[in-house]
Amino acid sequence: MNNPSCASGLLALNVESVSIDLLVAAGSPRLEGESVEHARTLAQSETDFPPIIVHRPSMRVIDGAHRLRAATYQGRAEIEVNFFEGSEEDAFVLAVESNVQHGLPLTLSDRTAAARRIVTSHPEWSDRAIAAVTGLAAKTVGAIRRRSATGEVLQLHSRIGRDGKTRPVSTAEGRRVASTLLMENPGASLREVAKAASVSPGTVRDVRQRLQRNEDPVPSRQRRAELKAAKKICAAVSGTTGSGARVEFAEVGGPERKMAIQALMRDPQLRMSDEGRLLLRLFTARVVDERQRQRLIRWIPSRWRRTVTELAYSCSRDWYDFARQLEACDGGGAADDKRVLEEIG
Repeated sequence: MNNPSCASGLLALNVESVSIDLLVAAGSPRLEGESVEHARTLAQSETDFPPIIVHRPSMRVIDGAHRLRAATYQGRAEIEVNFFEGSEEDAFVLAVESNVQHGLPLTLSDRTAAARRIVTSHPEWSDRAIAAVTGLAAKTVGAIRRRSATGEVLQLHSRIGRDGKTRPVSTAEGRRVASTLLMENPGASLREVAKAASVSPGTVRDVRQRLQRNEDPVPSRQRRAELKAAKKICAAVSGTTGSGARVEFAEVGGPERKMAIQALMRDPQLRMSDEGRLLLRLFTARVVDERQRQRLIRWIPSRWRRTVTELAYSCSRDWYDFARQLEACDGGGAADDKRVLEEIG
C-alpha cells in the first residue's frame, strides 16, 4: 500500500456471513489482548453492530475482535464480515487505524508499539501519515523513527505523505545531484535541473549561487545533520559503543554489512565520481554469501587451490592495510570531529 490513505480501498464491496469457527482472533494491536468485560457489555447490547473486518488470506480478524467475542457469548454460529484483500502489513495498519477511530480506545502503549511496527513495515511513509494512523503526534513518530534509525528500519531519502505524494526527507542529496548537473551543463535551466534532481527551482538557484561563491552546495546545518546520522549508522555497523569503545568488527554479520554498502550506494557523491564508483565496485565485487563461498571452494580445480589461497590472503592483507590507513585518518577521535564541524560551519 503505497498511499497511506488507500487502506479502505482494499475492502471487499460485499458483506458476507462467515462461520465464527473459521476466523482467527490473533495479531491485535492491543498489547494485552481484548477486554472480556467490554465484550460482555457488547453481548448484552441489542444494538446491531457493523460487520467485522477480516484479512481474507489468513482469516485473521483485523477489526472487531470484541464484536466477535460478543457474538460467541450470544451463541451465534456466524457473523457478518467485510474482507480485506491487502498484505499482512497493511492489514495491521488498518487494524490500528480502525481501533483508533472507534470502539475501545487503544492505550498510549498500544499506539506507540503500533507506530514502531509501522515505521519498520512502511518506512516510506511520512511521520504525519503514520501519526494519522496511530493517533500520535508527528513529533512522537519522528522520535520513534530516530530511535530505530540504526536498527531494522530502512532509512529512505523520500517519504509518502498523507496525500499520497512523495517528498524528499532532506534536499541534501538533491542539492549534490543538482551541483553535479550544473557543473556538467552550466547553461541548463533551473527547471530542467530541478526536475532531474527532484528539488525545487529555488533550491537549484541557491545551489548555483553557492557554486559561484565556491561554497558547498549543501548548507552547513544539513551537513551537520548528515554527519550525526552517519555516526549513528557507523556505530551500529562497526560495533562502536556510546562511550567510544570499539568491539571486534569481525562480529558484524552479513545483514549489517549489506546495510552499510547499500547506504554507500545511495550517496550521489560516491555514485557520480570515479573514485566513488571504484570504491563501490570493490565492495560489491566481494564474495559475501556463505553459499557462494562454499560453491567456489568445491569448484576451484585442485591445481589452482594454492594459488587462489595465496591471492585471497594477499587481498585480505591489502584490505587490512587499507582499513588501518583509513582508520588512522579518523584516529583523532573527538578532536577530528571538532575540526570537521568547524570546517563545515
